[in-house]
Amino acid sequence: MLRLMKSIPFAPLLLGLAGLIPFVWGAATYLAEPLAQWGVRALGPRFVGPYIQLFYGTVILSFMSGVLWGFATKAQGARAATAYTLSVVPALWAFFMSGGGPTAAATNLIFGFLGLLILDFAFSIWGLAPRWWMSLRILLTSIVVACLAVGVFL
Repeated sequence: MLRLMKSIPFAPLLLGLAGLIPFVWGAATYLAEPLAQWGVRALGPRFVGPYIQLFYGTVILSFMSGVLWGFATKAQGARAATAYTLSVVPALWAFFMSGGGPTAAATNLIFGFLGLLILDFAFSIWGLAPRWWMSLRILLTSIVVACLAVGVFL
């Protein structure tokens, strides 16, 4: 894990880790009832447990479509058409698959983030993403999936 993190520039790593806070907080409040109760009193019920994870996860999955779109701007010809088309998949997945209750929505977000990792790999192989991109994405996706899994499997 440390070797993975060493290849990532400091600013993207720091921002990526900061972006995990709602996922980690959601898992922590799901696992610790006193923390969840404090969170409800201090922040409101939308900001604890699966609620913050599902809302924020949908936002981030959609945001990542924009990141992929930015990478697609580097492509030419047929590869550009493919890249632009694939770049909208995470946002569409988030839009169509975020309902059905907290367990189904979290399960679908897990699949969405894993699918996004496959798209990240494709964009990386095509030379559209920075060299360090996959190291960052593997790290962040692992943590996001683990946090979402708390609500699905525990």
